[in-house]
Formats: sequence, C-alpha cells, structure tokens
Amino acid sequence: MFKRNQDIRKAKGNIPTWVIAERLGVHENTLHNWMKKEMCKKRKERIMSAIVGIKKELAEELDPAEENENKNSGSKSV
Repeated sequence: MFKRNQDIRKAKGNIPTWVIAERLGVHENTLHNWMKKEMCKKRKERIMSAIVGIKKELAEELDPAEENENKNSGSKSV
C-alpha cells in the first residue's frame, strides 16, 4: 500500500486530523483528500506550520513550570 506525505504523517503524531484541519480553516475531509496525493511544497509547509503551532500550544498547556512562571509574573495591585 502506498503511503504518501509520510513527513506530515510522522509529524502529526497523535494530533487528531480535525484539529489540524480547523487550524488550517478547512474541513477535515479536505485534509484527508489532500493526504491521498503527494502535496506541493507550499501546502506541505502550511500543514507542517499548523502542526508545529499545535504542538507548541500543547507543550505550553502541559508545562506546569511555565504556568507557575506566568502566574508569578502578573502585575500585583498595591
């Protein structure tokens, strides 16, 4: 069986397709259809950028040290 766009599939990991599609502003089925054929460089870069952004957001949500740092850096009223 042919597996196209392996770099995107690998980078995607466990991120649901609908999350990536939502970030791109397309329907999930559109993204599935794009994955059926090898994509042009520009489209791949757009999808990879969305994946990187999603992973960055997830990392920020899961990093409790950064969360505490953000709470401590807030302005305090006197």
